[in-house]
Amino acid sequence: MSNAKIPDCRECPVRHRSIMKDLEEGLLEQIGTAKHCDIYRKGDVIFREGNRPQGLYAIYSGKVKVYKTNERGKDQILRLTKAGDALGYRALISGEHYMASAEALEDCRICFIPKSTFDTLLQTSDRLFARIIKVLAEDLKVAESQIAAMATKTVRERTAEALVIIHNYYGVNADGSLSVAMSREDLASMVGTATESLIRMLSEFKSEGLIDLKDKKIIIKDLKKIEKAANIFD
Repeated sequence: MSNAKIPDCRECPVRHRSIMKDLEEGLLEQIGTAKHCDIYRKGDVIFREGNRPQGLYAIYSGKVKVYKTNERGKDQILRLTKAGDALGYRALISGEHYMASAEALEDCRICFIPKSTFDTLLQTSDRLFARIIKVLAEDLKVAESQIAAMATKTVRERTAEALVIIHNYYGVNADGSLSVAMSREDLASMVGTATESLIRMLSEFKSEGLIDLKDKKIIIKDLKKIEKAANIFD
């Protein structure tokens, strides 16, 4: 991790999709005075499960995975994040320790807003309070969907669903490959299966013409069939 140039919140190109998007301009200036911005390299841990939150992390650029480690040391990816997303707000609001860890999937620039500043903003801005409530409700919906999927869907369905989620959330590169460089281990963690099972399932999808595999890249050739395999609309 290293320091980076601090971007101006008022001119931030990703603020329109962040929890700060409706914040009053005077409060944006307050954030700009208090925050700092750091560069995290791929693989850097932003915060660890069990630590006490000291502030809010706001992703300016890059992609981050949020994951939980079980008693056997196995990671389970809970969600993927990108530029404009905030990290650590649930623990910050509840006053609890982090229930998960966050790690950079690629080089990232992340702004940090101290807890004291965030608490003041939350008490001052009705817009921010309303936005936080909405985000928490969305998080709950996603968590309930994940629990249902783990309980009722097969590895094939969960693998297909993970590919659809990544495709829709991060998009694709010019060559059609998924635009996030996730390892097979990370993808298996997201699906909730062993790496060997994930690799076998990707090979099946390739043999069926649903995807193509080039080195570590995954290219979805037929999104509709992948969605059908995921049973997303059931």
